[in-house]
Amino acid sequence: MCEETAPNAAPKRFQPLKWLLRAIQGALIGGGAILPGISGGVLAVAFGIYRPMMAVLAHPVRNLRRYSDMLIPAAIGWALGFIFFAKAVETMFAKSEVVTSWLFIGLIAGTLPSLFRTANLKGRSKWSWPVCILAFLAFTAVMFWARMGFSASVKPNMGWFFFCGVVWGLSLVVPGMTSSSLLMSMGLYLPMTSGIASLDWRVIVPMDLGIAAVALSLSRLVNYLFEHYHSLAYYCVIGLMLASTVVIVPLHYDSSQQGIAAVLAAAVGFLVAWAMEKYIHE
Repeated sequence: MCEETAPNAAPKRFQPLKWLLRAIQGALIGGGAILPGISGGVLAVAFGIYRPMMAVLAHPVRNLRRYSDMLIPAAIGWALGFIFFAKAVETMFAKSEVVTSWLFIGLIAGTLPSLFRTANLKGRSKWSWPVCILAFLAFTAVMFWARMGFSASVKPNMGWFFFCGVVWGLSLVVPGMTSSSLLMSMGLYLPMTSGIASLDWRVIVPMDLGIAAVALSLSRLVNYLFEHYHSLAYYCVIGLMLASTVVIVPLHYDSSQQGIAAVLAAAVGFLVAWAMEKYIHE
């Protein structure tokens, strides 16, 4: 997870392997956010990128140097994953939604030990667990309600692709909010992903503007909460993250072989995430 670094600390020396691992994490965030039900914000939290990202968006001059060794490779990976890895992830999801979902569940689960360590760095409040449980229950209810029948249809254009960016920006700032499911219900998901895959500027530019508008407008509030209520903010985010993970757990399996493949995918995801986090923070 993200390390609590002194405000004036200089970036660590360049370490190619750690940069590569951060870029891979960024690519997973960018590509994984394409999947229906999976939140880019949750993956950012899982990999310890969410808190530094909010800090830099809130106060770029103060925090960019502090977190540059983490965020620069992650941003490069995110851009590549968002544009190029998205198609591969979409193909994986189409081939086996169950196995791919369990792979991402394993990736998230593998980061939980590190996430709790970071949440407890400044001590744990007596309200931390109640806040976590409340966030989990409330967001689980909202997620299940959102899946039960919202439907609309719009004609895709640059204005609606800006709306896609706004929704995606919210999914980064509010961990657990899933943009893909909402966009699918509005008929915007497939035009958006096709435009990204084909590098259509009429899709990518308004989307980027929408993401930036939301992220920049809400990041100061989020950063304030982390700075002044460290434990409560982290445990709330953990609750949101767990809720968004529970609702994507597949309930139906075509065969026992698919069940075994799902278990193996989850185990691989867990071990990969755990090993990456362990090496990055040695």
